[in-house]
Amino acid sequence: MELNQEELERTVALLTSTIAKCEKMQQKFTEGSSRHSLLKNRIKALQISKALLTNDPSANYTSRELRDALPPVQSIIHKTTKAQRKYEQGSPKYNQFEPLIRAMEISKACIEGKIMEGAAQPEQRSP
Repeated sequence: MELNQEELERTVALLTSTIAKCEKMQQKFTEGSSRHSLLKNRIKALQISKALLTNDPSANYTSRELRDALPPVQSIIHKTTKAQRKYEQGSPKYNQFEPLIRAMEISKACIEGKIMEGAAQPEQRSP
């Protein structure tokens, strides 16, 4: 997926912010609880997305880790889109959801692209 520099920077900034918010929320839940686990998986997926988008040299994920990162990202897209539908298109509240939806769609495409690259070698770590 080709992104211009501005869109890449916006996406990375939004991922960074979302990771921080999830980490803060995660502290409020007991370790092992369903909410704690949900946030743990979401944080991991967002960190993978960010690492792939920034070409982090330490981004060395197996195809399983990449596949496991997709459901949390898809869940964020689904839940955010569902929340957005409650508001009139073009309204400030409706528009508030657009950047997050776009960032998650970019993240999803990036993860899927990396999975496709490694499809021939499923358990090798991604470069």
